[in-house]
Amino acid sequence: MKILILGDVMGNTGRKALEENFKKITTEHKIDFTVVNGENAAEDGKGITKEIADSFFSCGVDVITSGNHIWDKGETPEYISNEQRLLRPENLAEGSPGSGHGIFMTKDKKFKVGVINLMGNVFMKKTEDLFSAAKNLQNKIKLKEDADFIIVDLHGEITSEKMAMGHFYDGKATAVVGTHTHVPTADTRILDHGTAYQTDIGMCGDYNSVIGMNKENSIMKFLKDEKAQRHFPSEGKSTLSGIIVEADEKTGLAKNVERFIYGGVLTH
Repeated sequence: MKILILGDVMGNTGRKALEENFKKITTEHKIDFTVVNGENAAEDGKGITKEIADSFFSCGVDVITSGNHIWDKGETPEYISNEQRLLRPENLAEGSPGSGHGIFMTKDKKFKVGVINLMGNVFMKKTEDLFSAAKNLQNKIKLKEDADFIIVDLHGEITSEKMAMGHFYDGKATAVVGTHTHVPTADTRILDHGTAYQTDIGMCGDYNSVIGMNKENSIMKFLKDEKAQRHFPSEGKSTLSGIIVEADEKTGLAKNVERFIYGGVLTH
C-alpha cells in the first residue's frame, strides 16, 4: 500500500502544477491513496473553492485536508457540509460545518483509510485543545479495527506540537505529517513504533518566494514600505512537495517513507 501526502497547495501556480502532474506521478509511483492539503489553493492563496476542490477530486485526489484558511471563501461552509472528502481541522469550535476526520475507501475498495485533520494551538487562530481532540480520535478511530491505515495532518506553526503529536500517535497511525509552514523539513523517518513522520512536508508552490508569496512585495512589507500591497502568491514554477509512505497491509504501519520533491527550484 503506497500513500502520497502533499503539502499546502499554494495559489494558481501550485494548483496548476498539481492538476497537470498528478496522474503521471501517481501512476509512476504506483500510488494507492492520496491526501492533499488544499487550504491555500485559491487564487489569492487563502482558502479553497468548490471549483478547485472538485478539480482536485477529478484528478484523482482522495481527500483534501485544510487549516486556518479553511473559511476564507464564503462558499466553503456550505460545500464542506455536503462534501465529506474535504476536511477542516477537528479541533475547530464545536458546531463548525463539516468534519475533521473521515474513513475513506481506496479506489479498488480493498482498504479503509482514516484521515484526521488537526490544527495547532500555538500562534494559530483560536481552536479547541489540540491533544484532547487527538486523544478522543484515538479512541474513535483505531488502527486495524476501524481503519486499515490512518493518516494524521497536523496544521501548525510550531515544531514541538508536531513532534509531540508524532510520538503521541506512534504505533497508532500509519503516518503523521505537519503542514502550514510551507518549508519541507529534513527529519523524514519512521518512529520507534512504526509511524512515518515529517515535521513539515512543505508546500506545492513556487519556492522562489517567501513561503509562496511574492518575494519583492513580502520584503517591502517587512520594510514597512507604504507601497507594499496585500500578500499575493508568487507565480513562478512550482515544486510539489510531500512524502510517499509504503505501509504494511497487515499492521497498517509504515515500512518505508521518503520525501517527495517534484519540479521547480528545489530539484536543482
